[in-house]
Order: sequence, then C-alpha cells, then structure tokens
Amino acid sequence: MTTAATLVVRFEVRPRPGAGDPRGHDLVRRAGEIGVRLSAARAARVYLIEGDLSDDQIETIRTRLLTDPVVEVSELGASDPAPGSATVEVHPLPGVMDPTAQSVRDAVLALTGAEVRVSTGWRYDLEGVDASEAEDLARRLVANPVVNAIHAEPFHPEALPSGTPAEFRVTRVPIRDLDDAGLEKLSREGHLFLDLAEMRTIREHYAAQGREPTDIELETLAQTWSEHCVHKTLKSTISYTGPLDGDAIDWSARPGHEKSGATEITVRNLLKSTVAAATHELIAEGIDWTLSVFVDNAGIIRFDDETAVCVKVETHNHPSALEPYGGAATGIGGCIRDIIGTGLAARPIASTDVFCVAHPDTDDIPAGCIPPRRVLTEVVAGVRDYGNRMGIPTVNGAVLFDNRYIGNPLVFCGCVGVMPTDLIEGHAKPGDLIVALGGRTGRDGIHGATFSSAELTDTHADEFAHAVQIGNAIEEKRVLDAILRARDEAGGPLFSAITDCGAGGFSSAVGEMGERIGASVTLDSAPLKYGGLTYTEIWISEAQERMVLAVPASNLDRLREICDEEHVELAVLGEFGTPDRELVLSFQGEEVGRLPMEFLHEGLPTPTRSASWSPSPTPKADAASPPDVNCALLKLLAHPDIASKHFIIRQYDHDVQGNTVVKPLMGARAIGPSDSSVIEPNPGTGRGLAIGCGVQTGVGDPRLGGDPYQMALGAIDECVRNLVCVGADPDRIAILDNFCWPSCKKPENLGSLVRAAEGCYDGAKAYRTPFVSGKDSLNNQFTTEDGRTIEIPPTLLITGIGVVPDLDRCVTSDAKRPGNTLIVVGQGETPPTPMGGSRYQSLFGLTERDDPATPRVDLEAGPRTARAVASLIRAGLVESAHDVSDGGLVLAIAELLIGGHKPGAPLGAELHLPGHEDAALSAAFCESPSRYLLEVCAARLPEIEKLLGDTPWIHIGAIDESGRLGWAGAGLDLDIEELTHAWRGTLNW
Repeated sequence: MTTAATLVVRFEVRPRPGAGDPRGHDLVRRAGEIGVRLSAARAARVYLIEGDLSDDQIETIRTRLLTDPVVEVSELGASDPAPGSATVEVHPLPGVMDPTAQSVRDAVLALTGAEVRVSTGWRYDLEGVDASEAEDLARRLVANPVVNAIHAEPFHPEALPSGTPAEFRVTRVPIRDLDDAGLEKLSREGHLFLDLAEMRTIREHYAAQGREPTDIELETLAQTWSEHCVHKTLKSTISYTGPLDGDAIDWSARPGHEKSGATEITVRNLLKSTVAAATHELIAEGIDWTLSVFVDNAGIIRFDDETAVCVKVETHNHPSALEPYGGAATGIGGCIRDIIGTGLAARPIASTDVFCVAHPDTDDIPAGCIPPRRVLTEVVAGVRDYGNRMGIPTVNGAVLFDNRYIGNPLVFCGCVGVMPTDLIEGHAKPGDLIVALGGRTGRDGIHGATFSSAELTDTHADEFAHAVQIGNAIEEKRVLDAILRARDEAGGPLFSAITDCGAGGFSSAVGEMGERIGASVTLDSAPLKYGGLTYTEIWISEAQERMVLAVPASNLDRLREICDEEHVELAVLGEFGTPDRELVLSFQGEEVGRLPMEFLHEGLPTPTRSASWSPSPTPKADAASPPDVNCALLKLLAHPDIASKHFIIRQYDHDVQGNTVVKPLMGARAIGPSDSSVIEPNPGTGRGLAIGCGVQTGVGDPRLGGDPYQMALGAIDECVRNLVCVGADPDRIAILDNFCWPSCKKPENLGSLVRAAEGCYDGAKAYRTPFVSGKDSLNNQFTTEDGRTIEIPPTLLITGIGVVPDLDRCVTSDAKRPGNTLIVVGQGETPPTPMGGSRYQSLFGLTERDDPATPRVDLEAGPRTARAVASLIRAGLVESAHDVSDGGLVLAIAELLIGGHKPGAPLGAELHLPGHEDAALSAAFCESPSRYLLEVCAARLPEIEKLLGDTPWIHIGAIDESGRLGWAGAGLDLDIEELTHAWRGTLNW
C-alpha cells in the first residue's frame, strides 16, 4: 500500500474476498459482448476527501462511513495491483455533479463535524489486457469523455479542483451595426441558435433603445425564444402545399385554416389550430373534467371531487446523445419537477419512459455516436436510478428500434402526480420574494435549452459538453418533501406560485413567473457549487434539483424552518413586481441586464413558414415468396420492437408507494406484457388511473408509403386501446402529444408535421380525448463527419391517462383458463389485409400478393369499438383483454398465452381464423387498428353479443390445455415454451 502526504486522503473500498464483485463480473460480461476477453476484473470505489482531518477522524470515516465490514474491505491510499493486471480509473471531470460525493460530504459533517470536499471514482484492475487496451475498454464501457476523466494509474491529486473568482465586468455585445452575416455568425458562435429574422428583431430593439445589449440580455432572449422553450415552429403561421382535394384529411371548416386553391392552405398557429383547438372544442361541447390545459407545467384533470391528477411527458434527446445516463436521469428528474411545479405543487405518483434507439447489434457507428446498446442500457439505468431513489414507481413505457436513431436517440420521460383540486392554480404577486430551493448552481447544463434547439453533429460532444447535466435524486427527494410540507401548512401554502428550474435555468423560471408583473433579481445571492461563475452563467445554468417559488415575505421564516429541517438550501434571489413590468438583473450592486417583459415574451417574430407534402410512392414488392407461418411468428416475437422488455422493467421499482394494481408484467409467472398499468391514486377508494401510450411510427414512415396523418390517428387509437384493455373509461381519457421530428426548416419535414398535427385534431375530436399537455423536439438529426445527414423517422408519442371507475373490474392480458373462448372485437368475417408499415414488412418484405397499403383508422368505428369493449369489461364479461397491435392478431394471441401459461398448468389455443389459406399471413400479421383480443366465458356469449350490438366481432378459437398454439388452416403449430423463449431471448441482457 502507498500513501501520499497531501491534504487529500484517498480511500479504496472493494468487495471482501469471497463476497462477490458484481461490478467486476459485469465488466467481464460486457467486455465479452464486444469481443474483448478479460480473465478477471476487480472493481473498487475510490473516495478522495480533502480537509483538515485528524488520524482518528480519517479512521472513523473509513471504518464507520465508507466500509461495510460484512462484505467490504478498505484501505488508505492506492493498493498495489495484482501481477499482470492493468489498472484504469474513472473520475468525474471538474464541475460535473458527483451525487455520491455530496452525500459523503454531508455524512462526514454529521459524523465528525468536519467540513470537507469530496470527489469519487472507480478503480478497475483488469487481467487479460495491457494498459492501452484497458484505457480503451474503459472508454467504451464505463466512462464517457464528456463527463469523465480516465486515468491509467491510481489518481491521487494534491488538491481537488476549485473554481477561481471570475473578474467582474459588464459585457456589452455590439449588435446594432452588424449586417446579416454578422448576425448569423453571432448567433452560431454565441450558441444562441436564433434565426436571422429573430436576430434582426433584437438588433432593431436595441437600435431603438440607443444602446448595445449586455451578454446576459442576449442569453435571456435566446433561452426564452428557443424552440425548446417557446415551440415557435408549432405556433407559427404555415403555408402548406399539397393535394387537398381527395386527401385523407377533410380540409374544410377547420379552425384557423384558410384554403386558397386546390393545393394550398394557410394555418395560423398550427398548435392552436389543431391540438389545442380539439381540446377547447371538446370543452365547449361539454367535457367538464379538464381543469388546466396548456398553461402550466403539466395538464390537470379531475380525478374525483377532491383530487386532481396532473401529467407531463418531456423529451431529453440531445443530452442523452452526449451522455445517456445523465441525459435520461435528468430527463426524468426534470419531468418530476414539472409535476412538483404544477399548480401549487403536486405529489408525483408514477413515471413512464419511452426510448427510440438504433438496433443494438449495429456495427456501423458514425464518429461522435455512442453504440446503441450502450445508449439503451445507460438511459435505462438513468431512469432507474432517479425514479427508484426518489421512490416513484416507473410503470409504463416502450422501446422502438430504428437505425435512423443512431446519432439522435429519443428519450421520452413522463410523470403523473396528484394534488387537491383547490390547489391547481398559483400566481406570483407583486412583493413576493423570489426564493430558490434545492441544489446549488454550477456550470452544468449551460446552453441546454439552445443546444436542444440545434442539430447534432459529429463534434457535438466537444462543443456542448457544458450542456450535460448529472442529476442527484436524493437532493430532489428532499426538495419534494420540503415543498409538500410548505404546501400543506395549516394556514395554507406558504408560497403563491412555484415552478421548476429546467431549460434556461433561473432565466426561464423567473422570466415566466414574472411575465405579467416583472421581477428584480440579485444574481450574487444564488448559492454556487464552486467559485468562478460569471453572472451570465449563474442566470442560465441548468443545474438540477432547483425550484423557484414566489413567497410572501411574512412566510419566509416558516419556509426556512421547514427547509432547514429537511436539509434543503434556501436563497432569496430578489422580488417579483417592477413599476414598468421589466426583468431587472444585478450583480455585486451593479445592473447587468434590463429587459421589458413584453419584448421578452411577445417580441418573437412569427414569420410564415413553408410546408409541403406529397404522397410517398407505395413500395414495390421486394420478397419472392412468403415465409412459413411458424418461422414468421417466431421471428416476429424476437423482433426487438416486440420482444419482452423484462430486462428493463425488472430494474424499475414499479411497486414503491404500494399503489400499483396492474403492473408492467402480469400473469401466472409475471412475464406477460401489460397493455397499460393501473395505479390507485387514493388508496382504499377502489378508483384507479390507467397509464398507457401509443406509437405508430411505421404508419407514417415515408420510406414505406406512410402518411403522418394516419400515424397520428393510429397512435391515438393504440393509446385508447391500451387504456380500455385494463378497464379505463373511454369517456374519461386525457392524452398528451410529443412530436419528435427532423429539421422543420425543410418544407417536406414541416409538411409531415402539419399532417400529424391535423391527425391529432381529428383523432382527439373523434375519440373525445382532450389533449391536456404536450411537447415538441424538432431538430432531431445527425450530421456525420463526411457531411451526410441522418434524419430520424418522424415520431409521435401519444401518452394517455384514463380513469378506472372500479378497480375490481380491471382486466389483464394473460390467458386465464381452459375452455374460455377467444373473440376479436372490431373485426368481422373479412380479415383486414394492409401490411404496409408492419413489423412483418420490416422483417420479410412483401410479395406481389400482399397489400402494401398502410392501415387507416375509421374515426367512427374506432371510438365505437372502444366504448363497446369498455361496456363488456364494466359488465364483468371479459377475463383477459389485449390490444391487437405490433405484429398483428396471432402475435397478440401468442403474448396472451405466454402470459397465462406455466409448467404444470399449461395453456394453449386452437385457432380457426376466417379467410382463405392464401391470405393466412395477412390475417395473422396485419396491424390494422381498432381491434381487441378478448378471452371470455363461452356460456356468456349471448350476453356479449347483445351488448356489442352492431359492433363487428368474430369468434376465432378457444383456450385449451395443450400448451401449444395451433391453426390448422395455416399450418401453425408451436409449443408455448418455444414462443416464450423467442419472445424473451432477444433482449435478455
């Protein structure tokens, strides 16, 4: 053992011999998966603690705090490596959030009374590779140069890095005399990412004022006007060109639309005229249970007489492309804060996630991209660690695979919360104090909002490393506890309004809260993680776990008391309300910025954007002959889009809080897929909330002849099906939209976005499912080092929550008992045939005999079918239900049997689907919408037929004890265990 006589004490903690080394074993396994054979790998936790510590305090820290004597051993300094092994260490870069270090610092203070600084890392001793190979392996598997430093020997610095005070001077940026080229250069090099019209507007504003802007004023405008914050594309006027007559869209009598000829229409404020218009029209038509839509951090609906439910789904795509773990963790953390910052604070009760990544076995990885398997495992770990540590169950989600996500993965994070109905609204008042709670401010996340509004390239990891954030869930849990206590004070909430510090940091939070009354901010009052931050960095930092409250001065002492008890830091940054409704910023007694709120929030120019669309050609047949139905079913079950996601689900705590009724995996062995999850927001009431989603990217894929309009309808239909299948009332479903698109500067991309938005309008109106919130991310593409641009497929996620009136009537998707009958509701004797956009097409292609059309939603039959199935479930006539979606009908039957089958009590089914033998594959694997697979008691078919009325349905088979899935007419005969192996094997990581 070696030691160093420095102010920094190094501790190594490793597993005790014989206790097992899971981190080391995992590294050996992961190395093998990429072709690197390690003889052994040993991992040790490294703690670097700087402070004035006595020998006794050092020993106390080592033995009582850092080491579990049952399973661990520890020593001071750096241990000698085993002969023949290579040592590599991974530590966070200076300034990167280190949550473990923060916890250790607090614990040392509590245990010894000593104030210390802490940094942590991991040491790996690897056998079977040399030093350079060890360093390369660390970079590929356990480190990310964006946030980590890699050391080829034990790291023991003489001192931990610390910031040095920045020289204070007010910086003014010459803009008034810049020409267009100069404005564009300033926007790009200053990371403002504003277009030329916006830069001209700023130039004209300051020319009228007779002065140059300060740097902080420009940054504030850039954050506020960013695509990420203001959704300027969706809110703009759009001139759309495309065939209008004979189109699937009925362009007549649509709000905010002006038709001019047979091929051109003008849409004024696309968001307001489509997504929002549907909701406001539904409210006008009598829907009275939406309480707050599009105006707060989350949408709010009435759950019962005293309780409201709020929901929000965000994306964190670009940060996750740079640093998947941190990007996903801060994505879910930010969405949780959206819920906390809704109304006068809601309590988070459930989370969701949806990931879109390249296929995990992709070998062709462009420079600047992280391998997709690593992306997926790390975004899962980020959501897992944040949600589990906060005690919020992650209950629903999906994963989609497409190689066009290689440089720009999509990470959707959602959260649901509950709150009293009388606390759904809050407003800052003149004289209220601006109070920041939670984490300290650092350089992490700077330019996150503007970076998210830009396009990714092969150099983004170098240029935007500062935009990466690492979250600290424990800090956020403390903040949540303090806020809920402050909300529930006997005399009423201690604050008038609350919001989270997300994109844009204090700039966005204070700017939004003070929009109507102004705000005065003293920036040097903000607690900092370290010295050296400029006033602008303090203002726009997106450091995590921070909330901003408007607090009456008379309540400050009591709020501070609560925060002290919950170990939450509180700082007063200023006051809301200024005489001229301005945002006034000062630092060290000097004014550094002054902006009129009117210009900040209403000065954004709204140019007319050009959009175009023309139908994509129907793909030609590309398969000579169809596959055998048995082979097709097994390969479809193994398709990564369809295959079991148990490796993800098992990492999430979906039972924490004790209110999860229908879980992500159900059935006799708890391996069957659930269509949605159901939670009980108010325990003991018997009233539940279903949480589900829908994504139909293939239906809108231009490569497959798709239409984004039909994609939007299909996603809404799928979301409704998933909710109805578990017992939700279709008349009490609220939905959210998340558009992720490639650059809409291209008219054809904007045209496809217009069509998707029109589909949202028609779908929401037809299903009577109001949108209550949403988000868009419109620059999702990656430019490689050779200049090739990889655009993601247009992707629309629809998330839904639905009230379940009676939890006793909840239904799951696993088969229940032999002798029951299988029926399909929403399908008649003639089976559907469209195969375009299907998983079958992606695997096998289509022959000349296959129908290449993409499925279309019938806006009358779809909603009617949903209500008919709900009536059967309410009547207790359904024993299991599963929506027919990815992979088609026979695949849905296979999943139903996989969920219900178990050794010793086998379940199987014999099918007799209608249709000629030649159409067996389309009958089996067509993904036409609005169909429900139900397991019912044969004796109750007369009741079922009566309740269904004119809704088409068909009897397709029966459950038996054979343990096999058979369909004699198509030659299908497979053992359920074989189906299970295929379904669970692909992603069994």
